[in-house]
Amino acid sequence: MRPLMRRNGEAPPRRPGRFRLWLRRSRRYARPALLGGVVLSVGGAIALVLTSGMVQRAAGEAAGGLGVWLADAGLALGRIEIEGRVHTSDAALLAAVGAQRGAPILSIDPDAVRERLRAIAWVRDAEVRRRLPGTLEIRLVERTPFAIWQHQGTHVVIDRDGVVLAESGLQQFGPLPLVVGAGAAPRAAEILDLVARTPAVNERFRAAVRVADRRWNIRLSSGADVLLPEGAEAPALERLSSLQASHALLDKGLAAVDMRLPDRLVLRPLPAPPESAPPRRPDPHARG
Repeated sequence: MRPLMRRNGEAPPRRPGRFRLWLRRSRRYARPALLGGVVLSVGGAIALVLTSGMVQRAAGEAAGGLGVWLADAGLALGRIEIEGRVHTSDAALLAAVGAQRGAPILSIDPDAVRERLRAIAWVRDAEVRRRLPGTLEIRLVERTPFAIWQHQGTHVVIDRDGVVLAESGLQQFGPLPLVVGAGAAPRAAEILDLVARTPAVNERFRAAVRVADRRWNIRLSSGADVLLPEGAEAPALERLSSLQASHALLDKGLAAVDMRLPDRLVLRPLPAPPESAPPRRPDPHARG
């Protein structure tokens, strides 16, 4: 059959075959797929470089070279100024700084130095900053000795939080109140503050003894023990202060004052001294 002719006498365009249609569709998706493959390849290469440490090593080498250059240019650690230090040792401070004289000052990280300083027992907080060209400024807030903690045969100095500050040379810290027993350190401030607010007990205070990590006994200078109730130490001490004012209770010869029961007071007197044996009469019949 002859193809129909257009009005202008030209034959209509022929419909493309199946192969040509498939080729056209394939080209439509080939370019985005190729682009995606290139992106994946480049991303994989970048990830390989990052995970292999090549960038870090290169940056470290560059920083090291820059630090040496800066040190040569005069930006080197030459002085450390310390404010607020009383008990922190030189060795501990230098270890926290982590750099020797002449090191590039810009290679010292003030935040890292601050964290190392705060790891020292005596240091509660610290501020660190660089002052160019070569000074490192350190401002310390040290902990304050608060009490002596006796535990398992040892004596150590603690602060109000129960942090151990020193294990030797305790005499240099002067007279400090004594707390005794397991669990006494972190709760020392609670009981010692209550005792300090009770003058009749405070002036006779010798030690606060933690019992089973639950309650407190107060050892007085007379040797008597005041057994306080668990969780009700403040009202018990107020009651004891009133009894001292009205009956001079703490001046009597007592071994213990038991205040553990809210509705009664148990007094344990000191044991009576042993009676002395009467003097022996000389035997008139004994030979001299």
